[in-house]
Amino acid sequence: MLTLAAFVVALGLLITVHEYGHYRVAVACGVKVKRFGIATLPFGDPDSPNFLSRVLWRISKPVWTYKPKRQHPGQDTEFAFGVFPFGGYVQMLDEREGDVAPEERYQALNAQPLRSRVAIVAAGPIANLLLAVLLYSMVNWIGVMEPVARLGRPAVASLAEQAGLRGGELIGAAAYVGDALEPVKSFEDLRWRMTRAALDGHDLELEISGEQGRPSRMLVLPLSRIEAKDADAQMFRKIGVLAPLTRPEIGELVPGGAGAKAGLQRGDVVRMVGSEAIVDGQQLRDAIRASVDGDKPRTLPWRIERGGTAMTLDVTPEVRDEGKLKVGRIGAYVGTAPDMVSVRQGFVDGAWHGVVRTWEVSALTVRMMGKMLIGEASLKNLSGPLTIADYAGKSANVGFTQYLLFLALISVSLGVLNLMPLPVLDGGHLMYYLWEGLTGRGVSTAWMNGLQNGGLVLLLVMMSIALFNDVSRLFG
Repeated sequence: MLTLAAFVVALGLLITVHEYGHYRVAVACGVKVKRFGIATLPFGDPDSPNFLSRVLWRISKPVWTYKPKRQHPGQDTEFAFGVFPFGGYVQMLDEREGDVAPEERYQALNAQPLRSRVAIVAAGPIANLLLAVLLYSMVNWIGVMEPVARLGRPAVASLAEQAGLRGGELIGAAAYVGDALEPVKSFEDLRWRMTRAALDGHDLELEISGEQGRPSRMLVLPLSRIEAKDADAQMFRKIGVLAPLTRPEIGELVPGGAGAKAGLQRGDVVRMVGSEAIVDGQQLRDAIRASVDGDKPRTLPWRIERGGTAMTLDVTPEVRDEGKLKVGRIGAYVGTAPDMVSVRQGFVDGAWHGVVRTWEVSALTVRMMGKMLIGEASLKNLSGPLTIADYAGKSANVGFTQYLLFLALISVSLGVLNLMPLPVLDGGHLMYYLWEGLTGRGVSTAWMNGLQNGGLVLLLVMMSIALFNDVSRLFG
């Protein structure tokens, strides 16, 4: 239920802001707005012989309309609300869509100068980008608890291990090689920088903070070598930086489990398993899983610390089936939560970083779309409503600031997507206006109809791919 509510609120807010951008600039330019519809679409016909047209009308029709007595000068706008969460539109006076009285022609959209029409069309996506700036700024002002940028043990044979990382390093600053170093605020900040660097094909320079009187040192993570196409779990496995450092401590044990039988107690800190030095909770979990020989457990000496005293225990795990694999289990909670830091900024810095993050996410989105078009990035990066709904529910469960971050990301995506030069999107209309500005004449009706149909087909193909990806991620 929370997932559905979070999804509906997200879509409702983002669509309303988008359409309000069109509406407010249209009013400012003197265009008469006939209807402002939210959660509804102007499609379908209840009396049509076409079944699809009747169904479309039923699911997207308004359920409540309202016309304020006080309106902007020259306006007589009706506000309509429905229950179709994917819908929204601004219906303006336009001679191309119906008869316009001669005395009202000056208020028609098609009669406006080119700069006004461009501003009205661009206002929707720009409103979404401005919303993202506000949301990112709010997160910066409110503050969010994030893991400290202290690295867990890197994956075996990964790029991070080959570069010399061993786990436990605290990253103080990072930048593309050749750029000025910038402080790393948290582990999530570091992951974002790694994502950008890997997708851009840049190496990342890391400053490892000196601790206990030791000097800081520099290390280069050669992310350009992995030729990343997708920002997914596989990319981070290649990099090797999977999670922040967690203390390799034993938590609650299951009575009668393998850990309890071996003499482990809650609070024990594991330093070695066999001949492997343990520095991280995830590394300890991996070592436990690997403590099997075929379908039989492998007994290993564990070096632990208990109340300041070192001791050794022989631990024999239980063998469990995990799909087709045989893995070891000790019947205990392994590892603690990572150290956390509050990432919070003042009003000016928070707002500026909100602008910067919106720009960075927008630029990364455009680059990924471009790479998908030329085949350098996988179409698996496309996501649809099922994935968005899933992320909406998860972020709402985590907390308010995480939900705001989710809203900001989707708002950027909606703004950038609508600026794509597809005829059925705002970007397509801007392309028409660019042609008009360059040639002095508008796109012909025949060309426009052909482009609209082609754009609709392409959009439907993209939506189908996104839906297929959704189903594959959630149920595959």
